[in-house]
Amino acid sequence: MNPEKLATLITQNMRMLELISLIDKISHSDSSVLLIGETGVGKEVFADYVHRTSLRKHKPFVKVGLSALPSELLESELFGHEKGSFTSAHSEKQGLFEIANGGSIFLDDIDDVPIAIQTKLLRVLESGELMRVGGTKFIPVDVRLITATKIDLKLLIKMDKFRSDLYYRINVVPLTIPPLRERRDDIPLLFKHFLAHYAGEKQLSLSDKVSKALSFYNWPGNVRELRNVAQRLALFGESEIKLSELPVEFQQTDGLDVLLKACDNCFIENSMSFDQVVDCLQINILKQALQEHGRNQSQAARSLKMSLSTFRDKLKKYNILNPALPAVYAEIRR
Repeated sequence: MNPEKLATLITQNMRMLELISLIDKISHSDSSVLLIGETGVGKEVFADYVHRTSLRKHKPFVKVGLSALPSELLESELFGHEKGSFTSAHSEKQGLFEIANGGSIFLDDIDDVPIAIQTKLLRVLESGELMRVGGTKFIPVDVRLITATKIDLKLLIKMDKFRSDLYYRINVVPLTIPPLRERRDDIPLLFKHFLAHYAGEKQLSLSDKVSKALSFYNWPGNVRELRNVAQRLALFGESEIKLSELPVEFQQTDGLDVLLKACDNCFIENSMSFDQVVDCLQINILKQALQEHGRNQSQAARSLKMSLSTFRDKLKKYNILNPALPAVYAEIRR
């Protein structure tokens, strides 16, 4: 896989378009950005977009997967070390912050950082300088900070596992990326994009049953899972892909299953009244009908055995009467 070809924001979802618009508005700013979202939603792609639309786009962009680094090496990796500062330090080493100087640094899984490192990270962010492990002098660094978390950092603060002062330092521009199940209108676009990428010269198409199964599926692994399924089908598929070629979990998914999962919070949230639960169910039924029929209101209303006027009244009532938006391909140029 060529990451440069896949480092693209492809969407027609209103919430995603609003996020892209917000990033474009802060393109001339050096403010810290906090990306919030489940595993696999595309936080790294968004981080790429933040950097590539900024004034630092021609400077280094360093990506750090904090959860993949052993805690005992984390300080040395981030801030560097001097020769002889510990047993295996046979030479001096620049830290990732030094390497990113003048550009941006992306700290993924900031929620996994130990408190001790959080303290040193805050000091670097506040002072704009760092000291290598075993060093005796401060080194100035100028970086634009982009962080990402898969859980609510406020919960970690309450558990004394995350510093509140660091949270407020990195949470200048928070961007919450919705999971794929909450933006089902993006599923066909994304799937066709990845399928075409991996298929190469093969011309592959999807049967109607496959398209429906992909839209109904809840995608717990989000875009990462979708990409992997597309890659698998591109490798083994021939001409039109059939439902039998999908993994078994897709073949066992139907509209009712989607509806129940979409309304999962309705059934477990004690603070919701009966009327609120009914409203939640209606909203998801209406959205699902629109999606199944390509946003054709007449066909969607007919599928629900509802008059078109009643259907439109409900769309207006729940504020989901939005016109179909053109696909947006916000290419990240390198």
